[in-house]
Amino acid sequence: MPANIVVGTQWGDEGKGKIIDILASRADVVVRSQGGNNAGHTVVNNGEIYKLHLIPSGILYPDKLCLIGAGVVMDPKDFTGELKSLSDRGVSTANLKIDPRAHVVMPWHIVLDGLSEKFRGNSDIGTTKRGIGPTYMDKYERCGIRVYDLVHPEVFAEKARTTGLLKNKIITEVYGGEPVDIEATIAEYNEYGKILAPYVYDVSVLTYDADKAGKTIMFEGAQATLLDIDFGTYPYVTSSHPLSAGVCVGTGVGPRMITNIIGVS
Repeated sequence: MPANIVVGTQWGDEGKGKIIDILASRADVVVRSQGGNNAGHTVVNNGEIYKLHLIPSGILYPDKLCLIGAGVVMDPKDFTGELKSLSDRGVSTANLKIDPRAHVVMPWHIVLDGLSEKFRGNSDIGTTKRGIGPTYMDKYERCGIRVYDLVHPEVFAEKARTTGLLKNKIITEVYGGEPVDIEATIAEYNEYGKILAPYVYDVSVLTYDADKAGKTIMFEGAQATLLDIDFGTYPYVTSSHPLSAGVCVGTGVGPRMITNIIGVS
C-alpha cells in the first residue's frame, strides 16, 4: 500500500493543510516528522476550523493512527493545550503516539530565542520566538532533553538542573536577561510528563509495522522546502529538514518505504 509524503515546495503556507486533510481521510496512519509548534495546519473538518501545531491532522479521524516522530521538537505546554482543546471539542486523542526520542522545548529555549533575536536587531532572522532553534541547537550539542527524559522524573530533574544552570549563565551573563526558575520549571514539567506518558511509543517501529501490514501511510510535512536548514534560503530558514528526505530521518524509516512525494505550491 502507498506511503505518501506531502511537502510544501516554497516557504510554507501553500495550502498543504487542505491536501493533507484529504489524504489523511484516506490513510490508515498519519505521521509528523520534524519541526515544532512554529508550524502546523489549519484544517476545516465537518464545518469546524481546527488549528493544529504539533498534533497530526489525522487526529480528526478517530480510526487513524497519528504519530509524532523523533525529528519533532515538542513544547509540552503547547502540546497539552492542544490535547485539551481537542478533548473539549469531543475529539479523541487515544490514537496518538509520540516518539520518546523527540526533543523537548524548555523555557530557557524560548527565552534565548527572544534574546538572540533582539540582539540581532535589524539583522534578525524573524523566528516565531517559540524556542525551536535553541532546542535543535541543544539536540546537536548533545545536551538536549528528550521526551524519554521527561517521563522519567529523576532523569529529567538531573538533566534540567545541569542544562538549566548553563543556560541561565548565558541568559544573564551574555544577554543580561532574567534567569529561568529551574526548580519551578522541573515541578511544572513533571506534570506535563505525567500527561505525556501514556502517549509515548517507538514511532519508527509503529511506522515500520504499519507498512509491513499493508497500511496506507501519510507523512505530513511542516514548513516547506525553501526553509530547509541546508538547502533553503539561508539564513532565513527553519532549524530542521522540511524536505521530503527529512521524513525518513525524522521518523526512522528507510526511503524504500516511500511510494509518492506530493509537492504543494
